[in-house]
Amino acid sequence: MKLHEYQAKSLFADAGIPVPDSRLATSVDEALDAVDEIGYPAAIKAQVHVGGRGKAGGIKIATDREEAEQYAEEILGMDLKGYTVDQVLVESGVDFVDELYVGVTMDRGEGKPVLMVSTEGGVDIEEVAEENPDAIAREHVDPAFGLHPYQARKVVYEAGVDADVALDVASILSTLYDLYEENDASEIEVNPVMITSDRDVVAADAVMNIDEDALFRQPDLAEMAEESYEDDLERKAGEYGFDYVRLSGNVGIIGNGAGLVMTTLDLVDYYGGAPANFLDIGGGAKAERVTQALDMVFSDENVDAVVFNIFGGITRGDEVAKGINEALEQFDEIPKKVVVRLAGTNAEEGMEILNTDLVEVEETLEDAVQRAVANADEVTQ
Repeated sequence: MKLHEYQAKSLFADAGIPVPDSRLATSVDEALDAVDEIGYPAAIKAQVHVGGRGKAGGIKIATDREEAEQYAEEILGMDLKGYTVDQVLVESGVDFVDELYVGVTMDRGEGKPVLMVSTEGGVDIEEVAEENPDAIAREHVDPAFGLHPYQARKVVYEAGVDADVALDVASILSTLYDLYEENDASEIEVNPVMITSDRDVVAADAVMNIDEDALFRQPDLAEMAEESYEDDLERKAGEYGFDYVRLSGNVGIIGNGAGLVMTTLDLVDYYGGAPANFLDIGGGAKAERVTQALDMVFSDENVDAVVFNIFGGITRGDEVAKGINEALEQFDEIPKKVVVRLAGTNAEEGMEILNTDLVEVEETLEDAVQRAVANADEVTQ
């Protein structure tokens, strides 16, 4: 679960990390009221879960009321990398002389959290990691013992942070780790940490992602989940309890089991297609859940064709077939061609139940994927 910048900054401020004065606004009038309270210059920042908002026109600095009104009108309602902006964070400007990057994430290779600090803040940290990896200092933390204060100081100094602000940056990094651990975060970062002309240290941005599987023990964060949804698909996935990952292709994929879905994704790519999503309906999925899965994929505007790959174990083939029929019978016209491959428990019964007037059926996964890719190609030609 991704938190919006304003949500993460609220947590940061409560933990003692310095952040600029800010207000959330959902209309131009609210934005102007916020700027009047905060003063100029003020940043007007789109609240959407995408990177590179500034380059895409989603962050503007207003120096007077006229500019504030112009920028609020431009940003509210704009399409930013596929997301509609319906709220902005109005924030006091920071007179900075330097920018840093600090963050905590999980290093899956080491099986430990890792602290990261760089003096190349304000830019895409992935680009820095690729083009100049030595510019990022790293320090792994043993989760059994937690973060020792010296580790935060060590990685800050190794990054080359100026000595007069190093302890303040180390303090922010230590607090970020505490937030990471206490809130079951998967990633937390500030990019940039701004160093002001007075040598104060301010968190000018905030990224915080939470492990959704841990939300049951984070009730306060769970309440933020509805606010964090960016579009109808994410909201629908949350309602249905699906892990739905949108990708950039046009072949919709539904399967039971993460490994089976990943295999299907790979085969779509192998046969010249591009997967549009990752959707695992899980084990023991009944007809209602299968109906919900098809509703999810049909609702994705990127999807031109669908492949349904089920291996019956806990999930019985006849139950899946009933779900597919029930879902498709709700439509006067099937919005997208569906190819089904069933195998395993009650697969033969399922094949007999399937309404072949509504779906295309293939016996092997390879054939099903190739037909789905061909169906998607027909739509785009």
